[in-house]
Amino acid sequence: MNDGVMRIGELSRRTGVSPELLRAWELRYGLLQPARSPGGFRLYSADDEGRVRRTAALISEGLSAAEAARLAAAPLDAATAVAQPVVDDLADGLRRALDGFDTTAGHAALDRLFGTVSTEFAITDVLLPYLHDLGERWADGSITVAQEHFASNLIRGRVLGLARDWGAGGSGSAVLACPPGEAHDLGLILFGILIARRGWRVTFLGADTPFDTLEATVDSLQPSLVVLATRDADLFGRHAAAIAAIAADLTVAVAAPVSEQAVRDTGARPLVDDIAEAADALVGS
Repeated sequence: MNDGVMRIGELSRRTGVSPELLRAWELRYGLLQPARSPGGFRLYSADDEGRVRRTAALISEGLSAAEAARLAAAPLDAATAVAQPVVDDLADGLRRALDGFDTTAGHAALDRLFGTVSTEFAITDVLLPYLHDLGERWADGSITVAQEHFASNLIRGRVLGLARDWGAGGSGSAVLACPPGEAHDLGLILFGILIARRGWRVTFLGADTPFDTLEATVDSLQPSLVVLATRDADLFGRHAAAIAAIAADLTVAVAAPVSEQAVRDTGARPLVDDIAEAADALVGS
Protein backbone atom coordinates (compact mmCIF):
# COMPACT_ATOMS: atom_id res chain seq x y z
CA MET A 1 0.00 0.00 0.00
CA ASN A 2 1.31 3.48 -0.83
CA ASP A 3 1.22 4.89 2.71
CA GLY A 4 3.04 1.91 4.19
CA VAL A 5 0.14 0.53 6.23
CA MET A 6 -2.13 -2.45 5.64
CA ARG A 7 -5.21 -4.09 7.04
CA ILE A 8 -5.01 -7.40 8.86
CA GLY A 9 -5.94 -9.49 5.83
CA GLU A 10 -2.98 -8.12 3.88
CA LEU A 11 -0.67 -8.62 6.88
CA SER A 12 -1.87 -12.22 7.09
CA ARG A 13 -1.26 -12.78 3.39
CA ARG A 14 2.26 -11.39 3.57
CA THR A 15 3.34 -13.30 6.67
CA GLY A 16 1.38 -16.55 6.36
CA VAL A 17 -0.04 -16.07 9.88
CA SER A 18 -3.81 -16.28 10.21
CA PRO A 19 -5.78 -13.15 11.16
CA GLU A 20 -7.04 -14.95 14.29
CA LEU A 21 -3.49 -15.65 15.45
CA LEU A 22 -2.38 -12.10 14.63
CA ARG A 23 -5.18 -10.74 16.80
CA ALA A 24 -4.20 -13.10 19.61
CA TRP A 25 -0.56 -11.99 19.45
CA GLU A 26 -1.67 -8.36 19.50
CA LEU A 27 -3.97 -8.81 22.50
CA ARG A 28 -1.84 -11.20 24.57
CA TYR A 29 1.67 -9.92 23.91
CA GLY A 30 1.28 -6.41 22.51
CA LEU A 31 3.29 -7.54 19.50
CA LEU A 32 1.47 -5.33 17.00
CA GLN A 33 0.98 -1.58 17.23
CA PRO A 34 -1.72 -0.69 14.69
CA ALA A 35 -2.91 2.79 13.81
CA ARG A 36 -6.57 3.51 13.06
CA SER A 37 -8.01 4.54 9.73
CA PRO A 38 -10.65 7.30 9.63
CA GLY A 39 -13.20 4.53 9.36
CA GLY A 40 -11.89 2.80 12.49
CA PHE A 41 -10.01 -0.06 10.82
CA ARG A 42 -6.70 -1.24 12.30
CA LEU A 43 -3.81 -0.45 9.98
CA TYR A 44 -0.51 -2.29 10.37
CA SER A 45 2.96 -1.09 9.44
CA ALA A 46 6.05 -2.67 7.93
CA ASP A 47 7.49 -2.78 11.47
CA ASP A 48 4.48 -4.86 12.55
CA GLU A 49 5.12 -7.19 9.63
CA GLY A 50 8.76 -7.58 10.65
CA ARG A 51 7.81 -8.44 14.23
CA VAL A 52 5.32 -11.04 13.04
CA ARG A 53 7.91 -12.66 10.79
CA ARG A 54 10.49 -12.75 13.60
CA THR A 55 7.94 -14.22 16.02
CA ALA A 56 7.00 -16.97 13.58
CA ALA A 57 10.67 -17.76 12.93
CA LEU A 58 11.48 -17.98 16.66
CA ILE A 59 8.50 -20.26 17.26
CA SER A 60 9.73 -22.54 14.48
CA GLU A 61 13.05 -22.74 16.35
CA GLY A 62 11.26 -24.00 19.45
CA LEU A 63 10.45 -20.93 21.54
CA SER A 64 7.01 -20.49 23.03
CA ALA A 65 4.77 -17.84 21.47
CA ALA A 66 5.15 -15.61 24.54
CA GLU A 67 8.96 -15.76 24.55
CA ALA A 68 9.14 -15.43 20.76
CA ALA A 69 6.94 -12.33 20.82
CA ARG A 70 9.01 -10.81 23.63
CA LEU A 71 12.22 -11.31 21.67
CA ALA A 72 10.66 -10.17 18.38
CA ALA A 73 9.58 -6.91 20.01
CA ALA A 74 13.20 -6.24 21.03
CA PRO A 75 15.70 -4.71 18.59
CA LEU A 76 16.60 -7.25 15.93
CA ASP A 77 20.24 -7.71 17.02
CA ALA A 78 19.16 -8.22 20.63
CA ALA A 79 16.55 -10.82 19.68
CA THR A 80 19.08 -12.78 17.64
CA ALA A 81 21.66 -12.68 20.43
CA VAL A 82 19.28 -13.59 23.24
CA ALA A 83 17.55 -16.70 21.88
CA GLN A 84 20.35 -19.25 22.38
CA PRO A 85 21.56 -17.83 25.72
CA VAL A 86 17.98 -18.13 26.99
CA VAL A 87 17.98 -21.85 26.19
CA ASP A 88 21.46 -22.33 27.68
CA ASP A 89 20.37 -20.55 30.84
CA LEU A 90 17.33 -22.81 31.14
CA ALA A 91 19.52 -25.92 30.89
CA ASP A 92 22.09 -24.57 33.37
CA GLY A 93 19.40 -23.70 35.89
CA LEU A 94 17.93 -27.17 35.66
CA ARG A 95 21.32 -28.81 36.14
CA ARG A 96 22.21 -26.70 39.19
CA ALA A 97 18.87 -27.37 40.86
CA LEU A 98 18.88 -31.11 40.32
CA ASP A 99 22.55 -31.59 41.20
CA GLY A 100 21.76 -29.84 44.48
CA PHE A 101 18.73 -32.03 45.35
CA ASP A 102 16.62 -28.86 45.30
CA THR A 103 13.08 -30.02 44.55
CA THR A 104 11.55 -26.54 44.59
CA ALA A 105 14.20 -25.06 42.32
CA GLY A 106 14.01 -28.11 40.06
CA HIS A 107 10.28 -27.69 39.52
CA ALA A 108 10.75 -23.95 39.03
CA ALA A 109 13.41 -24.63 36.39
CA LEU A 110 11.07 -27.02 34.57
CA ASP A 111 8.21 -24.50 34.85
CA ARG A 112 10.42 -21.92 33.21
CA LEU A 113 11.57 -24.38 30.56
CA PHE A 114 8.07 -25.41 29.49
CA GLY A 115 6.85 -21.83 29.71
CA THR A 116 9.62 -20.54 27.46
CA VAL A 117 10.02 -23.13 24.70
CA SER A 118 7.72 -25.61 23.01
CA THR A 119 7.28 -29.05 24.56
CA GLU A 120 9.08 -30.77 21.70
CA PHE A 121 11.99 -28.35 21.82
CA ALA A 122 12.20 -28.79 25.60
CA ILE A 123 12.39 -32.55 25.15
CA THR A 124 14.78 -32.75 22.20
CA ASP A 125 17.07 -29.78 22.83
CA VAL A 126 17.14 -29.50 26.62
CA LEU A 127 15.94 -32.62 28.46
CA LEU A 128 17.51 -35.30 26.27
CA PRO A 129 20.96 -33.60 26.19
CA TYR A 130 20.68 -33.07 29.94
CA LEU A 131 19.81 -36.72 30.57
CA HIS A 132 22.66 -37.87 28.32
CA ASP A 133 25.06 -35.65 30.24
CA LEU A 134 23.59 -36.92 33.53
CA GLY A 135 24.28 -40.51 32.53
CA GLU A 136 27.84 -39.72 31.48
CA ARG A 137 28.55 -37.86 34.71
CA TRP A 138 27.18 -40.80 36.70
CA ALA A 139 29.33 -43.21 34.69
CA ASP A 140 32.54 -41.23 35.29
CA GLY A 141 31.78 -40.76 38.98
CA SER A 142 31.34 -36.99 38.94
CA ILE A 143 27.84 -37.34 40.40
CA THR A 144 26.40 -39.93 42.76
CA VAL A 145 23.78 -42.59 42.14
CA ALA A 146 21.53 -40.60 44.46
CA GLN A 147 21.88 -37.47 42.29
CA GLU A 148 21.14 -39.45 39.13
CA HIS A 149 18.05 -41.06 40.67
CA PHE A 150 16.79 -37.78 42.13
CA ALA A 151 17.10 -35.93 38.83
CA SER A 152 15.62 -38.73 36.70
CA ASN A 153 12.66 -39.27 39.03
CA LEU A 154 11.82 -35.57 39.29
CA ILE A 155 11.89 -35.18 35.50
CA ARG A 156 9.94 -38.42 35.06
CA GLY A 157 7.16 -37.17 37.30
CA ARG A 158 6.89 -33.90 35.43
CA VAL A 159 6.88 -35.31 31.92
CA LEU A 160 4.23 -37.88 32.86
CA GLY A 161 2.02 -34.85 33.48
CA LEU A 162 2.55 -33.88 29.84
CA ALA A 163 1.40 -37.36 28.83
CA ARG A 164 -2.00 -37.26 30.50
CA ASP A 165 -3.88 -36.97 27.18
CA TRP A 166 -1.77 -39.35 25.10
CA GLY A 167 -4.38 -42.11 25.26
CA ALA A 168 -7.06 -39.98 23.60
CA GLY A 169 -7.76 -39.69 19.89
CA GLY A 170 -5.22 -40.39 17.21
CA SER A 171 -5.40 -42.27 13.95
CA GLY A 172 -2.88 -44.93 15.00
CA SER A 173 -2.43 -46.74 18.31
CA ALA A 174 0.80 -47.79 19.97
CA VAL A 175 1.60 -49.85 23.06
CA LEU A 176 4.89 -48.83 24.68
CA ALA A 177 6.80 -51.02 27.14
CA CYS A 178 10.20 -51.93 28.50
CA PRO A 179 10.91 -55.69 28.57
CA PRO A 180 11.38 -57.64 31.81
CA GLY A 181 14.46 -56.51 33.68
CA GLU A 182 14.59 -53.00 32.13
CA ALA A 183 13.98 -50.39 34.84
CA HIS A 184 14.68 -47.24 32.80
CA ASP A 185 11.59 -45.97 31.01
CA LEU A 186 12.14 -42.19 30.92
CA GLY A 187 13.33 -42.19 27.31
CA LEU A 188 10.29 -44.24 26.32
CA ILE A 189 8.00 -41.74 28.07
CA LEU A 190 9.57 -38.88 26.11
CA PHE A 191 9.21 -40.85 22.88
CA GLY A 192 5.54 -41.49 23.70
CA ILE A 193 4.92 -37.77 24.16
CA LEU A 194 6.46 -37.03 20.77
CA ILE A 195 4.44 -39.64 18.88
CA ALA A 196 1.24 -38.60 20.67
CA ARG A 197 1.84 -35.09 19.37
CA ARG A 198 2.14 -36.60 15.91
CA GLY A 199 -1.30 -38.20 16.07
CA TRP A 200 -0.72 -41.54 17.80
CA ARG A 201 -2.84 -42.89 20.64
CA VAL A 202 -0.45 -44.23 23.27
CA THR A 203 -0.91 -46.98 25.87
CA PHE A 204 2.10 -46.92 28.18
CA LEU A 205 2.97 -50.03 30.20
CA GLY A 206 6.30 -48.76 31.49
CA ALA A 207 9.34 -50.44 32.96
CA ASP A 208 9.89 -54.15 33.56
CA THR A 209 6.76 -55.32 31.72
CA PRO A 210 6.26 -59.12 31.73
CA PHE A 211 5.72 -60.52 28.26
CA ASP A 212 2.48 -62.23 29.27
CA THR A 213 1.15 -58.83 30.36
CA LEU A 214 2.28 -57.27 27.09
CA GLU A 215 0.74 -60.08 25.04
CA ALA A 216 -2.59 -59.83 26.90
CA THR A 217 -2.62 -56.07 26.32
CA VAL A 218 -1.96 -56.30 22.60
CA ASP A 219 -4.54 -59.09 22.24
CA SER A 220 -7.09 -56.81 23.88
CA LEU A 221 -6.21 -53.54 22.14
CA GLN A 222 -4.97 -54.78 18.76
CA PRO A 223 -2.65 -51.75 18.40
CA SER A 224 -1.12 -50.59 15.16
CA LEU A 225 2.32 -50.75 16.73
CA VAL A 226 4.24 -52.11 19.72
CA VAL A 227 7.36 -50.22 20.82
CA LEU A 228 9.89 -51.93 23.09
CA ALA A 229 12.87 -50.13 24.59
CA THR A 230 15.88 -51.28 26.58
CA ARG A 231 19.30 -49.83 27.34
CA ASP A 232 20.78 -53.30 27.89
CA ALA A 233 22.02 -55.35 24.93
CA ASP A 234 22.04 -58.53 27.04
CA LEU A 235 18.37 -58.04 27.92
CA PHE A 236 17.55 -57.69 24.24
CA GLY A 237 19.33 -60.96 23.48
CA ARG A 238 17.62 -62.73 26.37
CA HIS A 239 14.19 -61.66 25.11
CA ALA A 240 14.79 -61.88 21.34
CA ALA A 241 12.57 -64.97 20.95
CA ALA A 242 9.69 -63.32 22.84
CA ILE A 243 10.05 -60.19 20.72
CA ALA A 244 9.98 -62.33 17.57
CA ALA A 245 6.79 -64.03 18.74
CA ILE A 246 5.01 -60.68 19.06
CA ALA A 247 6.51 -59.38 15.80
CA ALA A 248 5.09 -62.40 13.96
CA ASP A 249 1.59 -60.96 14.38
CA LEU A 250 2.08 -57.22 14.90
CA THR A 251 4.34 -54.38 13.81
CA VAL A 252 7.03 -54.06 16.48
CA ALA A 253 9.67 -51.35 16.76
CA VAL A 254 12.65 -51.77 19.08
CA ALA A 255 15.09 -49.30 20.60
CA ALA A 256 18.12 -51.19 21.92
CA PRO A 257 21.93 -50.85 21.86
CA VAL A 258 22.34 -53.64 19.31
CA SER A 259 22.85 -53.72 15.56
CA GLU A 260 19.95 -52.95 13.26
CA GLN A 261 20.33 -56.43 11.80
CA ALA A 262 19.91 -58.01 15.24
CA VAL A 263 16.60 -56.21 15.60
CA ARG A 264 15.49 -57.14 12.09
CA ASP A 265 16.34 -60.79 12.77
CA THR A 266 13.47 -60.82 15.28
CA GLY A 267 11.06 -59.49 12.67
CA ALA A 268 10.97 -56.08 14.36
CA ARG A 269 12.12 -52.76 12.97
CA PRO A 270 14.94 -50.79 14.63
CA LEU A 271 14.39 -47.29 15.96
CA VAL A 272 17.14 -44.72 15.54
CA ASP A 273 18.74 -43.20 18.63
CA ASP A 274 17.35 -39.72 17.92
CA ILE A 275 13.82 -40.01 19.29
CA ALA A 276 12.51 -37.07 17.29
CA GLU A 277 13.74 -38.73 14.10
CA ALA A 278 12.27 -42.03 15.28
CA ALA A 279 8.92 -40.35 15.92
CA ASP A 280 8.99 -38.71 12.48
CA ALA A 281 9.83 -42.07 10.89
CA LEU A 282 6.71 -43.61 12.42
CA VAL A 283 4.54 -40.85 10.99
CA GLY A 284 6.01 -41.42 7.54
CA SER A 285 5.66 -45.19 7.68
